[in-house]
Amino acid sequence: MHPRVSLSAISSFSWTLDEDLAFYERAGITAIGASLAKLEAAGIEAGARRLRDAGVRVSNLIGIGPFQLDNPDQWPSQRDRVRGAVDAAEAVGAECMILTTGPSRQLTWEDAADALETALTPVIEDAHARGIPFGLEHTNSLRVDVGFIHTLRDCVDVARKLGIGVCVETNACWAERGLANTVRDGVETFRIVQVSDYAIGTLSTPNRLVPGDGDIPFDRILGQMLAAGYEGCFDLELIGPKIDEEGYEQACTRSVRALGDMLTKLGA
Repeated sequence: MHPRVSLSAISSFSWTLDEDLAFYERAGITAIGASLAKLEAAGIEAGARRLRDAGVRVSNLIGIGPFQLDNPDQWPSQRDRVRGAVDAAEAVGAECMILTTGPSRQLTWEDAADALETALTPVIEDAHARGIPFGLEHTNSLRVDVGFIHTLRDCVDVARKLGIGVCVETNACWAERGLANTVRDGVETFRIVQVSDYAIGTLSTPNRLVPGDGDIPFDRILGQMLAAGYEGCFDLELIGPKIDEEGYEQACTRSVRALGDMLTKLGA
């Protein structure tokens, strides 16, 4: 497995943690993105122990529920949820935590950004004190239920305002205007880069593909990341009907190999 590739547990969405671990051993998977939901289902302490015993690198922890930004009364309980995720990230030795913003609903974009700062700042301070970086993820514009930031450029701006990092979702930003400039100017904020492919003409989400099976120009985009100085992991996050149809084991194995080959070709 290429040392800069990791496989998100989202990619085997309906498997349990134990099923994931059995697959990692069979397939030689040495770096993963952990799922908070799977850890909670297994019991955080027990799940963290199983991951440690398996000896896998945990490049990130994902699955934290978003804030309801237009309803401050809910923020205390949502902060507690994020604090629990910080505990889990610390227990598994995750290199960063990934979260989305939550929906803006009737708020303006600017008001939603201010609300996010107010809602999240106390938790950021706790995570920073424990040395656990956040990666703020931008989302496909169809997913307004989980986030209001739909471009990488905006995500970099908000992350800088909050003093946190960025999770780059290539499936959501690959066709953005001025992407190379955004990558070059924002690379110091990047904590993880998520990778999956997309076929032009797809009208549903999430409906992702094995890298190389779709239309995203990975040689160019991953090359821009590397040229800008990005030194972190590229995390495969595969989900959707095509992945289900192929089967998790085959789709994940092909993806790990394909992304590793791409990075090797690019000199990573």
